[in-house]
Amino acid sequence: MTREEFKVRILPDEVTVTAKTGDNLLEVAARGGLGVKSTCGGAGTCGRCLVQVRDGEPRVESQLNLSINQRKAGTVLACQTFVQGDLSISIPEESRLNRHQVLLGEGRAEAETETEVEDGLSAYSLEPLSRKFVVELTPPSLEDWTSDYCRLLAQLRQDSGITDLRVSFPVMGELADILREAGWKVTATLVNRGSFWEVIRVEPGSSPKPSLGIAVDIGTTTVVAALVDLATGKVLDRRGTYNRQATYGDDVISRIVHAVEEPSGLSELKTAVLDTINGLLKEIIAGNNLEAQDIHAMTVAGNTTMSHLFLGISPRYIRLEPYTPTLSKIPPLTAEKLGLLIHPQAGVFGFPSVASYVGGDIVAGVLATGLGDEEPMTLLVDIGTNGEMVLGNNQWMVTCACSAGPAFEGGGITHGMRAMRGAIERVSIDQFTWEVELSVVGGGRPAGICGSGLIDCLGQLKQAGIIDRAGKFTEKIKHRRLVERDGEKEFILAYAYQSGIGRDITISGNDIKNLIRSKGAVYAGIRSLLRLVELNVEAIDRVFIAGGFGNYLNIDQAIEIGLLPDLPREKYRFVGNTSLKGAIQALNSATAWEKVEQLMEGTTYLELSAGNLFLDEYVSALFLPHTDLSQFPSVGQICVS
Repeated sequence: MTREEFKVRILPDEVTVTAKTGDNLLEVAARGGLGVKSTCGGAGTCGRCLVQVRDGEPRVESQLNLSINQRKAGTVLACQTFVQGDLSISIPEESRLNRHQVLLGEGRAEAETETEVEDGLSAYSLEPLSRKFVVELTPPSLEDWTSDYCRLLAQLRQDSGITDLRVSFPVMGELADILREAGWKVTATLVNRGSFWEVIRVEPGSSPKPSLGIAVDIGTTTVVAALVDLATGKVLDRRGTYNRQATYGDDVISRIVHAVEEPSGLSELKTAVLDTINGLLKEIIAGNNLEAQDIHAMTVAGNTTMSHLFLGISPRYIRLEPYTPTLSKIPPLTAEKLGLLIHPQAGVFGFPSVASYVGGDIVAGVLATGLGDEEPMTLLVDIGTNGEMVLGNNQWMVTCACSAGPAFEGGGITHGMRAMRGAIERVSIDQFTWEVELSVVGGGRPAGICGSGLIDCLGQLKQAGIIDRAGKFTEKIKHRRLVERDGEKEFILAYAYQSGIGRDITISGNDIKNLIRSKGAVYAGIRSLLRLVELNVEAIDRVFIAGGFGNYLNIDQAIEIGLLPDLPREKYRFVGNTSLKGAIQALNSATAWEKVEQLMEGTTYLELSAGNLFLDEYVSALFLPHTDLSQFPSVGQICVS
């Protein structure tokens, strides 16, 4: 009888996964809770999902991008290697996803106060989406035989001031016994259901447990959760990790393709993000000596695709013209329906999206920064695989999203990687000797270079005259760091003996082209918004830089290469993970949550694929810093052509 199931042992984690014939190792590792890089989503083209076969003989379908030495050492592409027997494999450090530098909500220390970071309550009073009330009821008698249900609601209405109150079905079943055992003094937990409030828990006596909520930011790359004491508005704990959906591709388009084209793709992506969130919930609950029942409300902010996948709704039409999401507004839901490991009847509040590529994370960012409530003309920029931006003030707001590509997160770059241990995050090149100084995440030897390091590198190469304004390496200059391999020039950032991967870490001419395209798309998006509302860049009073990548960005170098407008540096402010901050703010304040829908409906969306506006700006931005140097007066004086 032929065996259909086999054991795959994964080292050095000592995790064993049961796999079937034909399962690829990328999927097997994911089922074992071990993320492996896969920029291409398992298509076999990116060459990043490297694992080493220690024992056994899998079926290898493709060895594209693998050197002869790698093949001899048993290195394979996980997505192109299939189970056909028991295996033992190892996942090298540089292939792993689970050691990201995750921004948990804070911005740079100089950018904001501790109160703003921790509470997110500067603009709204504390009126959380879940509340606790201790109520004392008059026991029934022969003269007063009002039902327990009505008796509880009448007292709660009086004590809370909330008129439209209901009781959840599970509470109805246990209400009579709890009231009598508690001597008619109980603690009732209420959750906002939008048009009414519902009692989801009744505990005997005066419960000492605080009312707790969770705010979640579902990012394409990482997921972050914050535990909030709803009685005080204080953040008690934060946890973050990589989004397990990354196994199926780095960007939203590859995940949409997987969801639509693979038979179980949508289910796999929903399970991946749910497992990610539930993993964080387990950490928070265990780390704070809680029970799942203690968490009664959750707010969730993510881009439009992430929101659809979280709900298990197909994102098929998000990428098809005219780019229409199934949902923009998300009705109030319960944790039980979504499979979240908190109180089953806890309220789950998903942020609405403006459009297919401007999602709830940006709406949360607008809420957190106060952009829509204040007079100064503000530009909010969140740079990642997509560059999303909002321009406006309390009178009007316009928004757009451009596909920056994966370059800023290490995708499509020879030695690119995300911001995790071993990533080069700062680069300095001596303009006379070309010697290089590097700053590495976590210290130690570099394994690759992440987004902030790439921006530094591009700016430093230009300032040193190593590349020209078109991003091409200078022809006449010779130096030991400037080498040619397979007909392409590369600049060595770290020699093999200095690196943590045993080979040179370089940036190539093709890498530079990809970076210029990415920076050009972001700047063209900003220019398109300005032209739409007929404003000059000088009209911008302040620029908020949001998100994980932005938090580590060197503004001078970003302006040097033409990624951001050439404005006085004091106008720039790092605001951290505004998606999480907005989610915390809404969790703490029903008024803030009501404001969210107003912000969404009051924002005008610019579709960049319509007309030639964006394309014209994009083509002009494919130089360092730009074809029009008058837009970069502080850079144009020193740029090398």
